[in-house]
Amino acid sequence: MMPAERGLFIKTYGCQMNEYDSDKMLKLLEKTHNYKLVEDPEQADLVILNTCSVREKAQEKVFDALGVWRGWKARKPGRVIGVGGCVASQEGEAIRARAPYVDMIFGPQTLHRLPAMLDEAMQLSGEGKKPAVIDISFPEIEKFDNLPTPEANGVSAFVSVMEGCSKYCTFCVVPYTRGEEFSRPFDDVIAEVTRLAEQGVREINLLGQNVNAYRGEMADGGTADLALLLHAISRIEGIGRLRYTTSHPMEMTQSLIDAYAEIPQLVSHLHLPIQSGSDRILALMKRGHMAIEYKSIIRKIRAIRPNLSLSGDFIVGFPGETDKDFEDTMNLIAELTYDRSFSFIYSPRPGTPAAFLPDDVPMDAKKERLQRLQDRLNRLTMDVSESMLGTVQRVLIERPARKNPKEMAGRTENNRVVNFEASSDLLGQFVDVRITEALPNSLRGELVATPEAEVYAGRPRQKFFQIYAL
Repeated sequence: MMPAERGLFIKTYGCQMNEYDSDKMLKLLEKTHNYKLVEDPEQADLVILNTCSVREKAQEKVFDALGVWRGWKARKPGRVIGVGGCVASQEGEAIRARAPYVDMIFGPQTLHRLPAMLDEAMQLSGEGKKPAVIDISFPEIEKFDNLPTPEANGVSAFVSVMEGCSKYCTFCVVPYTRGEEFSRPFDDVIAEVTRLAEQGVREINLLGQNVNAYRGEMADGGTADLALLLHAISRIEGIGRLRYTTSHPMEMTQSLIDAYAEIPQLVSHLHLPIQSGSDRILALMKRGHMAIEYKSIIRKIRAIRPNLSLSGDFIVGFPGETDKDFEDTMNLIAELTYDRSFSFIYSPRPGTPAAFLPDDVPMDAKKERLQRLQDRLNRLTMDVSESMLGTVQRVLIERPARKNPKEMAGRTENNRVVNFEASSDLLGQFVDVRITEALPNSLRGELVATPEAEVYAGRPRQKFFQIYAL
């Protein structure tokens, strides 16, 4: 018998993989324990922090939130606190010692065991016992085999195709918190995408910490790389757009580069982190490539897709970074004209090789460099938006606009949100929109063509469309 409905609040830090995992947690607990998502933690019976340990500040935010939730739990006996994600994987015992009121601690690879952990935690609480239930193991494929049946939440969906990373960059904690690279079987991914397409999903974003290292086992005993997987997904009826993130330059194979010429559904956008434009710093980071090799990859893809939108990740102030090293990064950014990139001051992560390097870059210098870099990146982002003025863009309509009930909102290939007047009947369709205004965080446009209108005329709207209906 299903228990009475209870409230669940999830706070997610970090990357899109964590967003994906949080959605799976919700669906698991809806199915097994009748939890429903609430926006206010005061209305929740269970709160979960899905954590990130890539940067120091994100890790400290976890303990700040737990301090607040200690009082939340005291106000209503029986409430449950769970901590998942990479901080939990890395510091499970430290969390139990520092925050003994936490009931469950689980890593990214064990979120599928959450219902059983919740039962155990509630039983211990009922018996007046305090120890947290901890499971931060690495069971690999077991996670994928036990996740809930995929359900569409909109016209765009994330699909996780692999976990972990085996590159062991000296600054990165991911191999220690999510394990080494492990790819889902090819047929499992295809089955999930097919089900999502049947529910009305039009855009798929393939996820992995190092997604272009995907090597999925096939039924015939062969191995599929990411390029082969993209080709297969592109042939699934209804899928009109493909993305993937996050990538590593060492895994940009020729077959993946060729996919930009062979797969129309693959967007002209690539997120390819480099971290630094200095060969000396890249070597200290153990990135495995030089700046010229990275540039060569971008030039090859732009020879196929001249309008490729490029984004990346940059670390400022890595141990030993000189003014010359930083200028190499600034020059690379200017040469390759990035769009919407991410940049951070280096923070040492416990247990990584770089944490033992002398951190000899003064904080004032780090902050000044970061500001200069972000100013340039922001200017380049605005330049890209302004270059789109007057152009006609293919936009996937995802939802009504937030501020104007007469407008709809969708995204371009380079991930710009566009608001424009249109009927809600077009939700889930690709339309042509002329860009008329470039704003700091979005674009405005006018509808010029609805090439899929006849194809979709008379079709029943998928259940998730009702969520967004006007």
